[in-house]
Amino acid sequence: MKPEIRERVLLACGVVGPALFVLVFLVEGVTRPNYDPLRHPVSSLALGETGWTQVVNFLVTGALILAFAIGLRPAIRRYDGGIWAPLLVGLVGVGLIGAGVFVTDPIGGYPPGSPLVPEGTVNGALHDAFSLPVFTALPAACFVVAYRFARSGRRMGWAVYSVLTAVVFMTCFVLASFGFSRQSAFVPVGGLFQRLAIIVGFAWIGALAVHLLRPTREPSR
Repeated sequence: MKPEIRERVLLACGVVGPALFVLVFLVEGVTRPNYDPLRHPVSSLALGETGWTQVVNFLVTGALILAFAIGLRPAIRRYDGGIWAPLLVGLVGVGLIGAGVFVTDPIGGYPPGSPLVPEGTVNGALHDAFSLPVFTALPAACFVVAYRFARSGRRMGWAVYSVLTAVVFMTCFVLASFGFSRQSAFVPVGGLFQRLAIIVGFAWIGALAVHLLRPTREPSR
């Protein structure tokens, strides 16, 4: 396979992966019995008899984003980018794969009959450890890409968009964390804020992939 074709295939994974992940958890969230998408985290969809759907979603999306990170390295170099953006995006992919391998502990009363607070199993701890890069490396990648675009004097709109994405993502993540840690005012909407964070962050990945796939890549000044 020619290098340019290989690169485009890898970049296309950055479009497919985020869209697939969001679509699956949105559909599962509104169709799963006894599951409240406004309250419960996305990871809880991996629990129960049909939890394999979300497990596969984690694994496939993680692999696709990891592939995108590989294609991102030569593509972002055209904008004077270095290794940090691809590395951080790659950590997001690894985190998703790990979150699929190690299933989360029950939380918030889902599945029915489970405790409101996690019991603290090894699997749950490993799931949380792998999930952390998804919610930290992604906004960091946004800042790195914003810096690279701004420093080169190119695509200032993209630099602003990347910074705004990071700020909104981190804000929603913090609010979701309040809900999952039983802060009463945020408990009913913890899942909502987590979904908003993921949608905003993954939309940025997809948009970046589409931007880099465009035939005309020479940035305007």
